[in-house]
Amino acid sequence: MEFSEKEILADALEAEKQATTYYNTFSNECVHNSVRDAILKCLDEEHDIQQSVFEEMHARGYYPTPAAEVSKVDQVKQKFSQCVK
Repeated sequence: MEFSEKEILADALEAEKQATTYYNTFSNECVHNSVRDAILKCLDEEHDIQQSVFEEMHARGYYPTPAAEVSKVDQVKQKFSQCVK
């Protein structure tokens, strides 16, 4: 059985999503700061890989995303900027 390019990339994206979920959970449960820092470094690297896979899928038309309305983007930015304060 051969997998299509789209299936391979979708599998890679799903694997990265799972990896970031696990690393996030592990980092939340670390007792030692040095271990937590190492896990957070891995989490950051996995997010970078996930973003690369997503961008590749998007560029090839395998993961289309509609353009967002400016007003909706502004609403979300307003909502989450309040969380940061």
